[in-house]
Amino acid sequence: MATVKFDESTRVYPGNDTPSVDRLNIDVKDGEFLVLVGPSGSGKSTALRMLAGLEEVNGGKIWIGDRDVTNLSPKDRDVAMVFQNYALYPHMSVADNMGFALKIAGVDKGEIRKRVEEAAKILDLEPYLERKPKALSGGQRQRVAMGRAIVRSPQVFLMDEPLSNLDAKLRVQTRTQIASLQRRLGVTTVYVTHDQVEAMTMGDRIAVLKDGILQQVATPREMYDSPANVFVAGFIGSPAMNLIAVPVTDGGVKFGSHTLQVPRDSLQGVGAKAIVGVRPEDVEVAAEGEGLQITIDVVEELGADAYVYGTPTDGAVHLEGGDDSIPKPFIARVDGRRVPMKGDTIWVQPNSSHMHVFNAESGVRLSH
Repeated sequence: MATVKFDESTRVYPGNDTPSVDRLNIDVKDGEFLVLVGPSGSGKSTALRMLAGLEEVNGGKIWIGDRDVTNLSPKDRDVAMVFQNYALYPHMSVADNMGFALKIAGVDKGEIRKRVEEAAKILDLEPYLERKPKALSGGQRQRVAMGRAIVRSPQVFLMDEPLSNLDAKLRVQTRTQIASLQRRLGVTTVYVTHDQVEAMTMGDRIAVLKDGILQQVATPREMYDSPANVFVAGFIGSPAMNLIAVPVTDGGVKFGSHTLQVPRDSLQGVGAKAIVGVRPEDVEVAAEGEGLQITIDVVEELGADAYVYGTPTDGAVHLEGGDDSIPKPFIARVDGRRVPMKGDTIWVQPNSSHMHVFNAESGVRLSH
């Protein structure tokens, strides 16, 4: 097993002025499951391919354990990669697919068979070893690709959106299996996904990228409770955090008719506006005239809970989009047995102990 270190790692594609990955610094602990997450074009797959040796590193270094692997070829890095499309050989049996890399490396046939059978047992693939990939389901093919990585006993597993070809139910089931398997094997794993729910449920820590720049590295709980900036706040969490530009006043910020208390020193250097962030479960329905007035557009009933999606009636209030510039609806979780109707008006306030305040200019979270 090994640690992984991105040390100011940079990738600039020919013809581009802007780096696809810009001075990336991440330390992955031995045996850790780290998830790289971000929207399309954020640089997460490029970073993984740099670690694998499939992309040139134009600046900085990459370390695996105590070895500088920046200029080593992929075969010399002792990593195993699981791709989005599985990349199985259609003419080979499951057993031959799983053992092919060992065969190329000149490993003894008996040793190959032993390792393949051990991996098949871990992955529940024993009945399928003599089948061809076309006779398997998508989930089984994905497990074969995992098995091919396992038999190599690498120092690091690299996974590039391995669940994206599976249907929704199978994705949930398989992500649990992968997380459980990684903990059992204890192999350092770097996993790429655009799905923040996948990131939250699988990773020991999450690294969020945007436009090739690292935004935050933290545990799922730390990232959910203390996002570093507006982008992370809007990207992590489902449903997304409400992010609203509000006027700064004496003693705090103005949230509709209500003033939210924010320590004066936290607002030092902040302009006329700040951004208040509040997660749907931390929105409290207030008495009429208290807080922000919302007209309900959509109601989602989930049984014990319900989510309402609405538009602030105060035309001056602008809803911020965390991961893009498109205005978002205001989302509140309400009691599933007392659900407002579509078209109703309600008044809401944040739970003051679970709200976030961000600098409107820089997007950085203010301590308060």
